[in-house]
Amino acid sequence: MNANPLKTLRVSKYQIPSHNLIPNTSIQHHPLFIYHAAFPSSASASTIESHLHKIGVVTPQWRFTMYSTTHFHSSSHEVLAISNGKAQLCFGGEENPKNVEPVVKKGDVIVVPAGVGHRLLEDIEGGFEMVGSYPTGKQWDMCYGREGEQEKIEGIRELKWFDRDPIYGQEGPVLEKL
Repeated sequence: MNANPLKTLRVSKYQIPSHNLIPNTSIQHHPLFIYHAAFPSSASASTIESHLHKIGVVTPQWRFTMYSTTHFHSSSHEVLAISNGKAQLCFGGEENPKNVEPVVKKGDVIVVPAGVGHRLLEDIEGGFEMVGSYPTGKQWDMCYGREGEQEKIEGIRELKWFDRDPIYGQEGPVLEKL
């Protein structure tokens, strides 16, 4: 089973300004992407992982829900493929007046640029699960918008953006010019 056709894909994109010590999209200016129904609702976590391996842009590293504490990654961009359930998430920090709080569901994919704060607000149906993936060769870290993380945050400037779309390969939303 493959991803749903690119021509039918609905995409939401968000630029989220920095807030307090969470940089969000302010450093590289790549938006947060939500690929709505990128995978059929019948796709299992294993099927999603197989597809990601086949495309070869990111490596699946875990299956889990999203932490309920706002965090971000400074060492890698992140691709989250929803493999079960439905949830409301928060991107940008819950105190940020320009945050984004989408409801996502099985089959959706979220491309989270390094620096974008994110957390689970509500597991709507119970059993919310994602396949968490990172660009091949990258390891993720955990930052929380606290004092002492500035050096890690500065490293975001040097991170390479995707040269192929993690779901669609040679074409796809993440490849659009800023």
